[in-house]
Amino acid sequence: MKTTITTTLAILTCIVLSGRVYSQNINWQNLKSEDRHILNINSGFEFGLVYGIGYGYQPNFIVPLVLDLQYSFPSGSNVTDDFKSKIGARVRLFEIKNFQLSANIYGVFRRYENELVRLVNFGSEFSGNLGYYRSKWFIAGEFGFDKAIVTNFKHAQAYRDIYPQVTDGWYQPPTGGNYHYGLQTGFSFKQHELYLKAGKIFSQGFKTGPIVPHYAQIGYNFKFRSSIK
Repeated sequence: MKTTITTTLAILTCIVLSGRVYSQNINWQNLKSEDRHILNINSGFEFGLVYGIGYGYQPNFIVPLVLDLQYSFPSGSNVTDDFKSKIGARVRLFEIKNFQLSANIYGVFRRYENELVRLVNFGSEFSGNLGYYRSKWFIAGEFGFDKAIVTNFKHAQAYRDIYPQVTDGWYQPPTGGNYHYGLQTGFSFKQHELYLKAGKIFSQGFKTGPIVPHYAQIGYNFKFRSSIK
């Protein structure tokens, strides 16, 4: 029982500390069809200072679509101990005048390590944004869900000294998830974009939440064509 409880807490800790909601924002009204590439840097707060980088590519498609690759990590002396990487896409679903709805879907791979255990996790993230977009600014609401699907455990000797019966390996079925909701806004000028987002986090079931149930992020996008003139 103690091993089960400790394992569950470790999984939840991994989810909480790995920077769930740091995705680049896009002003769809300012995104032109020739803007093929989007570079992103960001920084935010969620239990501590988190940094992120990202790259987006806009292919020719029937609706505005951006393919994304993102990487984030917390500040600290060992920046490779904990990280989160995501690959996926964001797509604008519809536009009514300046009101627009977009959806984001990602596959997630993350790593978390402390003095007791090293965890690597595969998961998924789904979110949607609904807001008012102009060419120079936007404001939108966001709602999303991050799910840990399968997690690999490698326990340290300090942990084994307490619970010798513990076993390493992959754990299934899905182990936990978190919802988040909040607001985002941004300002666009030429090829540049600054944005800010903030919101709240709930664990799956809406009954509990992390110790610090809030998140915030500031980010910058630079958009360019295949060749910069």
